[in-house]
Amino acid sequence: MPRVSFTANLQRHVATPTLDVEATTVRGALDAVFAAHPRLRGYILDDQGEIRRHVAIYRNGAQAARAALDDEVGRQDEIYVFQALSGG
Repeated sequence: MPRVSFTANLQRHVATPTLDVEATTVRGALDAVFAAHPRLRGYILDDQGEIRRHVAIYRNGAQAARAALDDEVGRQDEIYVFQALSGG
């Protein structure tokens, strides 16, 4: 099963433990996480269901394209979700 993990910054707002989920696409993996943690959806996706501009998704260590939600995932894939930080 694909494994989905989130940065500690996101975990400050919503408890998001690493989860192994049944999914065949990035969107399916995120939807499985959102089913368990519905508040997280608004931090990751915009009102149109697309990845927010300040969020980056990596799959197996490589950054996915902005429109990567329909990318297929394998049973051993690791998905990591980052929220960009700014400041000085």
